[in-house]
Amino acid sequence: MAMAMRVKCFKDMMRTSGKNIASSSELYKRVYFALSRITLLYFFFLSCRTKKILGFSVSLILINLASIMERADENLLPAVYKEVSSAFNAGPTDLGYLTFLMNFLKSIASPLAGILALHYDRPTVLAIGTVFWALSTGAVGVSQHFGQVALWRAVNGLGLAIVIPALQSFIADSYKDGTRGAGFGLLSLIGAVGGIGGSILATIMAGKDYWGFPGWRVAFMMVALVSLIIGILVYLYAIDPRKIPGNHLLDEDDYERFHLSSKDILPPPSIWRDSWVATRSVMKVKTFQIIVLQGIIGSLPWTAMVFFTMWFELIGFDNNSSAALNSLFAIGCASGAFIGGVLADCLSKHYPDSARVMCAQFSAFMGIPFSWILLTIIPQSVDYWYAFAVTLFFMGITISWCATSANNPMFAEVVPPKHRTMIYAFDRAFEGSFASLAAPAVGLVTEKIYGYDAKTVNLANGSAEGAYALSRGLLTMMIVPFGVCVLFYSPLYLVFKRDRENAKLASIKEQELV
Repeated sequence: MAMAMRVKCFKDMMRTSGKNIASSSELYKRVYFALSRITLLYFFFLSCRTKKILGFSVSLILINLASIMERADENLLPAVYKEVSSAFNAGPTDLGYLTFLMNFLKSIASPLAGILALHYDRPTVLAIGTVFWALSTGAVGVSQHFGQVALWRAVNGLGLAIVIPALQSFIADSYKDGTRGAGFGLLSLIGAVGGIGGSILATIMAGKDYWGFPGWRVAFMMVALVSLIIGILVYLYAIDPRKIPGNHLLDEDDYERFHLSSKDILPPPSIWRDSWVATRSVMKVKTFQIIVLQGIIGSLPWTAMVFFTMWFELIGFDNNSSAALNSLFAIGCASGAFIGGVLADCLSKHYPDSARVMCAQFSAFMGIPFSWILLTIIPQSVDYWYAFAVTLFFMGITISWCATSANNPMFAEVVPPKHRTMIYAFDRAFEGSFASLAAPAVGLVTEKIYGYDAKTVNLANGSAEGAYALSRGLLTMMIVPFGVCVLFYSPLYLVFKRDRENAKLASIKEQELV
């Protein structure tokens, strides 16, 4: 009996231990499968960084998505000037100061992008800037006082200051010398999708309420959320072109320059000393000095154009009609930027020292007749919507070549690759800080000289007097700068070739030292 009890107890013990072993093995299996799935996902996403979609790397696609959101963010506020004016009882001068704050911070803080890019890869730099602009854009959407809006627009400018030069240098490093015009043109064309989308989204949503919130506030929060997601994707999956050995997009000279610059991967003894050396070398380039000088003047009309939406609505166009006009102008600018870049690339093969300058001068000159026709010749009436549409479209096609055909490609050829972010950053710093004065200047000219009065103008139904005053303010800030810009490009015929040769010679000397 005792023996039978012992046998029964032994069998029960073995049965129980078997169950425990079975349950333990089941747990191990689940853990194993979970870890294997996580590992597979990790390697899948890691492999995505080097894959190509329709001939473009994932990195370039993400960079262009970031450009789309950057342009959408820039176009949000101008598209809802009327609603912001009503919500905070602000006139054109106050609205101009909002644009001034953002553009001024975006300009003076741009060298920060160059400093960061010397010591960190550009996807990281882009992610930092994107977080700044995304959070500040969302904060504008929930602001209750005009002062809060001004504060967050300043923070927004800081984020854009970091992002824009990094985007430009990323593109410059991803294309050969003879194809950068097309590369920058494509970036502008794709980025325009964001500009058009942001403008249309904000303008159409502005007149409605969503979940009890004004539409313009919801638009700001939506753009902020999508921007944050894009920034995270760039940080995780974009690869800096300088880290890609044998990049097929680069010619042999460029690859050797990249190889030389990669020798400086180790942190320098002093970040500020290294940044100062880069800054000083960029400042000495004559081509940089001349392009910045013309850019200071040439950026004024583009900054003044943020008042187009308000001008259309003062004429009497509704939100949808105003959005359509802005979209046609943006489509024209995007198409023109790409056309100008490709045309300059083709011509530069035959006239390498002068083709880009000629294209830029032609584009700047075309701003004069088109501004005159748009602001003075066409009657300011809703009956002439098609006349405005055609003029704006062809104006956009012809006046948008300068950056893609000349400025950005030429910058990439006159400095070493490791200084490209720095040269784009200082270009934005000098040009943008002065151009940011255009928006409040338009407001002051409109109010002080042409008699615009925000208290008497009926924004809801339009105002002929207000539209006339604003159009004259815009005309003043557009025609004169376009003309001066044409003249300021001329010295490049003499100095660009010399600066390009100096950059090549410096690369050869550096290679010999290595």
